[in-house]
Amino acid sequence: MQVNHLSVGHRLLPLSFRLGQGDILHVVGPNGAGKSTLLAALSGLLGANEARQGEVLLEEEALFSLSRQEQARVRAYLPQQARPAFQLDLFQFLALSLPSYVEVSSPKTRDIVTQLVSMMQLEDKLHRSIQTLSGGEWQRARLVAICLQVWRSLNPRARLLILDEPATALDVAQEAMLYQLIEAVAQQGISVVLANHDLNRTLHHAKHVLLLKQGVMQAFGEVDDVMQSQTLSQVFETPIRRVEVEQRPYLILT
Repeated sequence: MQVNHLSVGHRLLPLSFRLGQGDILHVVGPNGAGKSTLLAALSGLLGANEARQGEVLLEEEALFSLSRQEQARVRAYLPQQARPAFQLDLFQFLALSLPSYVEVSSPKTRDIVTQLVSMMQLEDKLHRSIQTLSGGEWQRARLVAICLQVWRSLNPRARLLILDEPATALDVAQEAMLYQLIEAVAQQGISVVLANHDLNRTLHHAKHVLLLKQGVMQAFGEVDDVMQSQTLSQVFETPIRRVEVEQRPYLILT
């Protein structure tokens, strides 16, 4: 993925970066830094009145030039938590999330759905209404659904998965499931971009980091290069130390 001079009015100043197939990028910064704006711009789904400029190339294919239907074939975007007003059982919701040309009842499709549902521990929730799911259950359901949209064996054209704060409402054990799911998607050659608030999760699970503050890119690069105490302390305006525990790095507030 190549992002060229992408901007959104005064909310996000022009930035450019490049990701390889299967790379995992965490977008990090204080509240109001422009993380959600960047992800919405990357998705191509900003409203017509938004002053978006720049381009996103997926293997030389210009994302913004595609129709909404074609965009949905090459990228999937999960915004922050939202629950539809209509009633559906979870299995029906997941079926609607599959690419339109996929045969829902085929053994291959069933196996992939079963695999993802099991990975996120939702097997006993399939016949419950999505309106009765807890916040954490609903977020896990949304994660399964969005991954079905870009799962390579179901959708060979898929190139990009965008997740806005996907750990919202998840407990510690469920967060571990989330990062296993993200890794499983990336291993298929799908680039993954997500906004994240947990700096230690970024330190341990990202390959690249894009650091934002007030709509301006402060740094972009490999995780060990960007996630340094001095840089983070300046961006978050609070002292942050990087320490090692059992030969593993951690970031702590001081």
